[in-house]
Amino acid sequence: MTLVLTASTLETLASMAETITAVERGFGDIARGTALQPGPLSLHLPSSEARYLLMAGLAETQNLAAVKLLSDIPANQLKGLPTQRSSILLADRHTGETLALLDGRVPTRIRTAAASAVASKYLARPDSSTLGLVGAGALAIAHLEAMLHVIPLRTVVVWSRSSSTLAAFEAKTAHHPIELVKASSVQEAVEAADVLCTLTPSVEPLVRGEWFRPGLHVNAVGARPRPTHREIDAAGMSGSRVFVDSLQTAVEKSGDLMMAVGEGAMSMDDVQGELGRIISGEITGRTSDQDVTLFNSVGIGMLDLAIGRLLYDAAILHGLGTSIDMSR
Repeated sequence: MTLVLTASTLETLASMAETITAVERGFGDIARGTALQPGPLSLHLPSSEARYLLMAGLAETQNLAAVKLLSDIPANQLKGLPTQRSSILLADRHTGETLALLDGRVPTRIRTAAASAVASKYLARPDSSTLGLVGAGALAIAHLEAMLHVIPLRTVVVWSRSSSTLAAFEAKTAHHPIELVKASSVQEAVEAADVLCTLTPSVEPLVRGEWFRPGLHVNAVGARPRPTHREIDAAGMSGSRVFVDSLQTAVEKSGDLMMAVGEGAMSMDDVQGELGRIISGEITGRTSDQDVTLFNSVGIGMLDLAIGRLLYDAAILHGLGTSIDMSR
């Protein structure tokens, strides 16, 4: 039987704390060779800006194979539709049975924030207390929740172009015991931060390296999965110790990285390595309190697999979802 899990059901099942643990394990499994993370397949036609990405993973620990189809369609904005939609399929690693089909919105949001939390756990200064957010939408809310699990936050400085988005962010995060500062500019949010998360679907860079203070950690998360879109300028990338979730994926999808390389500000040899290799102890992350570290997160299938396992198991435990016999 295949369990179909809708977005509304998944909202009730998602646990940020458990996802952070699962994502950290997933990154480590890739480095240790007990999980396989192939590069993404990006499909697009010359007649359209739309892209369709296949993101896959295979893992021994979770006993799963998984694939997500991510549709990135900028023209949907003009139709009042989401510009990104996705679905995740989970299959039993031993039998090949299709276990579940999940709407991708909730898992993607939660596991993306969890990945930033894991990176901050390993790369941010331990005394980091101010979180800077460039963008205030649903992903920003998830990032605040995730960061509260890994760093001693006291203050959040958030910037958004939209006053209504800022108001919604304030309302939905008011229960957290932190000081909220609404930044009047991106620069203000960057310069105030110990940990900075960039969460906008920007094409041109909003964040400039000249604003980075020594000791900053950056999670560059928001740009679309295209090598021509970026949030961070070349100076910000070249002036940081850069780590990625997957080198192979970053080459295909990261405009933050590939545009800095294309402009000659840095080379691929300047990338320090993948986050999983820090977790497994193979490479060093932060070397001093003065380092500026940057985690470029472009999204990998292994993280969809990791949260997919959690959500599927929770749905089975609570008797949620719709079971369908796909073989009939």
